[in-house]
Amino acid sequence: MDRKTQCLEDIRMRILTLDIAPGSDLDEAALCEQYGISRTPMREVFQRLSGEGYLRSEQNRGTKVASMDLAVMRMFFLTAPMIYASTTKLAAENRRSNQIGDLKDIQQAFRAAAQAGDAGESAILNHRFHWKIGEMSQNPYLLPSLNRMLIDHTRMSQTFYRPKSEDDQERVRKAIEQHDQMIFAIEEQEPETALELTLEHWNLSRDRLEQFVSPDPLPIDVFAMKDMKHAV
Repeated sequence: MDRKTQCLEDIRMRILTLDIAPGSDLDEAALCEQYGISRTPMREVFQRLSGEGYLRSEQNRGTKVASMDLAVMRMFFLTAPMIYASTTKLAAENRRSNQIGDLKDIQQAFRAAAQAGDAGESAILNHRFHWKIGEMSQNPYLLPSLNRMLIDHTRMSQTFYRPKSEDDQERVRKAIEQHDQMIFAIEEQEPETALELTLEHWNLSRDRLEQFVSPDPLPIDVFAMKDMKHAV
């Protein structure tokens, strides 16, 4: 793998795993030094990642990682179930036999990562799972939207794969099971079942994904606040 390709794949992965935070400015000179490439190939990397939706370049303002502000997140939660449902239903209708094995291989790796509690790897493999389903849909109009949506979904799903309670752990176990059921529905070419399972799968994780946008509030000592009020 040449240095430019390695740089491209590494920055893509660092964005998906939140190693580079949403909205961050990218220092072109520093990245050139880090990856041992000149400015021209680095700008080609930036251009490629901008086209894929990972970065946003503005004239005279440099290049930033795609943000996840409230407007973007609102559109994500409105659009995601429609795109997932459409691609999975079409995958069940249009899948080729030789694609099922690839999907099962991704699922096997996903199961191992999720059961081991590896949040970053689980999120990446979940990304690959749904992207493979998108490829199986054979719909060139949906794929660009799916790709852009998966970038934000993968960044947010770090929360889902870090369970804090028994209920959270059960949700992860259920997600693994739903993947298996979706594979079966696609393999058996049952589009309506695949669609229903996909919507159930989305609803399973939706509220946990929303925690990424609205994290738990900081603990407040009500009694201490009352004491402060009386002291004024």
